[in-house]
Amino acid sequence: MSKVDVDVPAKGGFSFDLCRRNDMLMKKGLKPSSFLKTGTTIVGLIFKDGVILGADTRATEGPIVADKNCEKIHYMAPNIYCCGAGTAADTEAVTDNISSQLKLHRYHTGRESRVVTALTLLKSHLFSYQGHVSAALVLGGVDVTGPHLHTIYPHGSTDSLPFATMGSGSLAAMAVFESRYVEGMSRDDGVALVRDAIRSGIFNDLGSGSNVDICVITKGQKEYLRNYETPNPRTFTSEKGYTFSKKTEVLTAKVTPLRELVEVVEAGDAMEE
Repeated sequence: MSKVDVDVPAKGGFSFDLCRRNDMLMKKGLKPSSFLKTGTTIVGLIFKDGVILGADTRATEGPIVADKNCEKIHYMAPNIYCCGAGTAADTEAVTDNISSQLKLHRYHTGRESRVVTALTLLKSHLFSYQGHVSAALVLGGVDVTGPHLHTIYPHGSTDSLPFATMGSGSLAAMAVFESRYVEGMSRDDGVALVRDAIRSGIFNDLGSGSNVDICVITKGQKEYLRNYETPNPRTFTSEKGYTFSKKTEVLTAKVTPLRELVEVVEAGDAMEE
């Protein structure tokens, strides 16, 4: 047997060489490493005239779907929007906080907000909490310097990319982007690509689901396409409701007339007196 055969596991299989070591370390008190669960698919891309953001609409509480149609694309400024993944309360609070600061800055300067300003405020805020604020963000907007797209991680690190995905469905969405994205895409092609990327997350990730929200930002205007597509329609109407093939059988029934019940109560009161 060669050295290569010993050190490298067979192709296509799994190696469990470290299981005993990990078990020994855990028995000595070492806590296993945790992973970030976001339960969301959020994406963004830069096209010819601006930025397109997209998100699914499922909110979860562990294994439970808490909200089938929540909004994950948050308003930051008239020319800037931000998709949020992670803890819903954290993404709402962080984006609302920075949005108010951007508004005060516009009042003070009289100028349009710049994307880099929102980026700096968001990353500084998250870094100060050292990752304890669970908010992973895709920030996009168009300002005097053109379209911009950034990703912001819970610890405050950032990326500036032509297209980006985040959340538990990000790998499925990234596969669609990497196979079809080209620079200088038209608006319709960009919207179709973002839609398909979100659909990929919806149908391949249990934490993502329901509908597709899209926001198109160009110079001087924005389109918020709420529920742009609903790939998971209800299979029944409210009037029809649920139907059950077998009904629960009633084994015994006892009816007590109201008059007899009143007489019993009165008799009991008389005995107490």
